[in-house]
Amino acid sequence: MKTVTYEATVENGQIKLPPAVSLPEHTKVLVVVPGIEVAPPSRINSPRLAHPGQASEFVKEVVKES
Repeated sequence: MKTVTYEATVENGQIKLPPAVSLPEHTKVLVVVPGIEVAPPSRINSPRLAHPGQASEFVKEVVKES
């Protein structure tokens, strides 16, 4: 696969190539972002019971209003 490198900028969330660059539709490209550190996504774990044997104490009861 032939590789060509262009410098581009991001404007309103879209990558903007210089006006002189024209790529055919559906061209696959690789995007390399130098010098930016991306924080890993946050992870919120599901709550767990400290004592799983107590699960029966948390059974939901559905009450219909009249």
